[in-house]
Amino acid sequence: MTNFGKQTISCAEAKLIPPRQLAHLGDAVFALFEREREVISAINVKQMHERVTARSSATAQAELLEKILPALSEDEQDIVRRARNIKAPSGRSGGQLIYRNATSFEALIGYLYLTSSERLEELLAMTI
Repeated sequence: MTNFGKQTISCAEAKLIPPRQLAHLGDAVFALFEREREVISAINVKQMHERVTARSSATAQAELLEKILPALSEDEQDIVRRARNIKAPSGRSGGQLIYRNATSFEALIGYLYLTSSERLEELLAMTI
């Protein structure tokens, strides 16, 4: 996964970015990661879209967070905790806990995209 020619920023700088913004970025990064994986193995675009959508759902992302949680550093766990405190919009299917965990996963991905592409790739590999 590339950083599109962008240099990384320090962890201190990344921690100044609101968790909701990190999650917004992380959502896009994770979607691209999934599309890159599926473009090789999917039979057609419809199948690729279905697979990507399934792995990008709030429930799937919450499960992925649980899977990688034991491997997170203290700084990464801090990002997850901060993002988990974001209040979910009302009416979300799946409930607050799932939405908050999915948002935490996305924020972590966004944070790592900005700070460490090597660590990002390492954790994304754990989600496969």
